[in-house]
Amino acid sequence: MQEVILVLNIGSASIKFSLYSVPLLQSLFSGHVDISTSDLTITIKDDKQKTIYQETIAEENYQRQQEHALKLVFEWLHQQASFLLVQAVGHRVVHGGEKFSSPKRIDKKVILELKKLIPLAPLHQPYNIAGIKAVLKSRANLFQVACFDTAFHAQESSVARCYALPENISPLAIKSYGFHGLSYQYITEILPKEIAHQKNIIAHLGNGASLCATENKKSVATTMGFTALDGLPMGTRCGSVDPGVILYLLSIGMNLKDITELLYNQSGLLGVSGISSDMRVLLNSKEPTAKKAIELFVYRTAREIGSLIAALEGLDNLIFTAGIGENSASIRQLICEKLAWLNIKISLEDNLKNTKNISAKESAIKIWVIPTNEEKVIAELTLNLWRTHLKIK
Repeated sequence: MQEVILVLNIGSASIKFSLYSVPLLQSLFSGHVDISTSDLTITIKDDKQKTIYQETIAEENYQRQQEHALKLVFEWLHQQASFLLVQAVGHRVVHGGEKFSSPKRIDKKVILELKKLIPLAPLHQPYNIAGIKAVLKSRANLFQVACFDTAFHAQESSVARCYALPENISPLAIKSYGFHGLSYQYITEILPKEIAHQKNIIAHLGNGASLCATENKKSVATTMGFTALDGLPMGTRCGSVDPGVILYLLSIGMNLKDITELLYNQSGLLGVSGISSDMRVLLNSKEPTAKKAIELFVYRTAREIGSLIAALEGLDNLIFTAGIGENSASIRQLICEKLAWLNIKISLEDNLKNTKNISAKESAIKIWVIPTNEEKVIAELTLNLWRTHLKIK
């Protein structure tokens, strides 16, 4: 029987899961559950990305869809029980707050602490916790590990994490935490040693988007801060705005709930374009508002790259990853054109081919396209913690 690590990455509209062999952590199966307002579809692929199972089930109660979706996952796992033995489950948890700067075995106390952080990550944290509870309900004694998106940035300097607020605010743990850390950790781990220790900026560009400056495989600075609203404009999130905007919205009668909905779900590419939060849709649109949203995304990304170069005091490599970063040659080209003052030059041919190295020979800075794999990092962290538990036990 093959021992495996189950990795769960749970969001509001989807559940991604992967199964990795123990101890080699080879990917055996991966799955995706799409959740809509009227049904849910589970798709499972083998290690060669061939679809081996797919089913669509009607489920109109949106609040029950996630629970139902996880039930489908565990039913499929139960069918494989004759040759697959799940030893531990690793969860992607977006916010670890001040208490969790490394992977943590999950118990009731940990769950209570994670609940306290829901206001800081309302688009993610509730669903991460719901997945943990669903596993507890299905397999109460299964070893579970929370792996945090904020943990990678915990070693940043106190200055990089500080806000210019009075000292008596500091005990409330208001500081820059940073996010997408599991993605950044994966990229730094797979880079060749000579590159990983250089001055790098990793551009995690997707529906959620951020940048991270790294040196010696460690986070130096990042664009997201106290919450995942900060930094770049995203699919539906605003990115950085003047705090005075929030004060003004309050003064004209908007309440906290309305402002939260505006900033998290109605802004970003969707808000500016009025068309879609999907960059692919906007790139194919001829509407002026779609062009405006793209221009703003490119401008803000290039501007933030400039700020991170200052934090790094130089730059050797620019690395694109995540959905837009890995797949949109046009967005990569537009960003690099904005950075021409750095003597950075993209190879148009290699960029269109999505090759690993897309920099022109004469470029002063190397440009890379590297697919991320947060699930693999979670599997590694979970396996290490599970092994430590077995030794102690």
